[in-house]
Amino acid sequence: MKKYILPTVTVVTLMLGFLIGNAVSNKVNAQRFIIQNGQIISAPSSKVDHLLQLLERAYVDPLNIDSITDEAMQELVKRLDPHSSYIPKEDLDMVNSELSGSFSGIGVQFTIQNDTVNIVAVIAGGPSEGVGIIAGDKLIEVNDSNFTGKKMTNEKVMTTLRGEKGTEVQLGVKRAGEKETLRFTVTRGDIPVYSVDAKFLIDKKIGFIRVNKFAEHTYSEFIQALNELKAQGATSYIVDLRENSGGFMDQAIRMANEFLSIGDGIVYSEGRAYPRYEAKADGTGRFKNVPLVVLIDNFSASASEIFSGAMQDNDRATIIGRRSFGKGLVQQQIPFDDGSAVRLTVARYYTPSGRCIQKPYKLGDQEDYAQDLLERWEHGEFFSADSIQYGDTTVYRTLKKGRIVYGGGGIMPDIFVGRDTSLNTPWFNMVSNRAYTYQFAFRYTDQHRKELSRYKDWQSLEKHLLKADWVEEFVAFAKEKGVEPNRAQINTSKPLLVRIVNAYIVRNILGDEGFFPLFERDDEITKRAVQELQ
Repeated sequence: MKKYILPTVTVVTLMLGFLIGNAVSNKVNAQRFIIQNGQIISAPSSKVDHLLQLLERAYVDPLNIDSITDEAMQELVKRLDPHSSYIPKEDLDMVNSELSGSFSGIGVQFTIQNDTVNIVAVIAGGPSEGVGIIAGDKLIEVNDSNFTGKKMTNEKVMTTLRGEKGTEVQLGVKRAGEKETLRFTVTRGDIPVYSVDAKFLIDKKIGFIRVNKFAEHTYSEFIQALNELKAQGATSYIVDLRENSGGFMDQAIRMANEFLSIGDGIVYSEGRAYPRYEAKADGTGRFKNVPLVVLIDNFSASASEIFSGAMQDNDRATIIGRRSFGKGLVQQQIPFDDGSAVRLTVARYYTPSGRCIQKPYKLGDQEDYAQDLLERWEHGEFFSADSIQYGDTTVYRTLKKGRIVYGGGGIMPDIFVGRDTSLNTPWFNMVSNRAYTYQFAFRYTDQHRKELSRYKDWQSLEKHLLKADWVEEFVAFAKEKGVEPNRAQINTSKPLLVRIVNAYIVRNILGDEGFFPLFERDDEITKRAVQELQ
């Protein structure tokens, strides 16, 4: 089976700007090809090839043919569907690493605050931990050159710190309590890429697993999480696919197989030049009879929709949350000789009942496509199921109970939970949208790191933070940033503010293992899922 990818939107504020992942099928020379029976074979050169050769050899002035070719490729692919993309060779390794099993780097998590790279966490067993870099360090020099300033971006940091395994990078850091810059030589090594953000018992018998993407090793991580929670006493499970933008189709199929009986359909796909492929459960799943809930939202897409669609169509799980993104197109990554690649949409996929959940699009019209989620928000869909409109009005029915479901615009949950805005106020929206909650949490952690690090579980750390009552300190921090206090609004939003900032502080000290149990405890969709399974 070829490895296909279903990348889609991870949108938060700016919407779109996505396409992560790696889906290389058979390595081929894609400079000149045609397709016969789904196979890529070489073909004669085209008019475009001849034009480029003429430009390179006969044009009056010297030209950068590589740059012209890249620009032309990008413009050509833009005229297709919104999920086909051209990836220049200088971007390919970075893009592919998102869904690969690992990449080579120094092993830190960071945030950029006040034009400075701050180390949030050091990956256990990684190269940075081995030389003594710790959370809270500020990275100010790389290879004896200044590494701060207003032009610092996440992309620049990742490009600089990642590199070939075994290569060295010289780092200079400022550390609290140290007057001099500390200098470390770090040898880059393999850094694992994890798909399972969290696995914990949210109730004595209910296991919670959050999957952030469908990458190379997602299934193995997922089955390990299931087994660990089962050993802890879990008899039912919540699979959280919210904000999961997708990835490899085969990983979603293997995950779905764990919960379905032999012969149950999982997904099928077909395209103009690609024969129909159908995946069905083989009956080897070890969790075929456990109660199951799947959480989705507007940013759950592609492989997330394959999994949740299979569970819904087979009446196997209760789907809770909000309508998913609606991405039913399959991409194949095809490499070029110069190290670049194209991710070309080659097929559509369908849920077992026959639904294609791809939302409507026009060829070459990526701007309107990117505005879809904003339009959903403006129409009130994030708050009320009655506002939802589908691109396909055909009635489909689930395969066991005959329940009505629809396609042409994502997976509609069985239980819709709208956004709760009762605690939102203009003051809170302003401090949240400007990321002051995140910035304050990092500053507070930095100022109290030694004290906070004494706590080894999220429960005790949360108790300490509640006693610390840092709210007025936050109000002053926000005022420094230009947000004037509004006492009535602050009092209304205080429970939400405390929940979010405390969760961020816990994450800074204990990582995701502390963050998610605390954050999900009070989440409305998660609480509804727990209620469904109790």
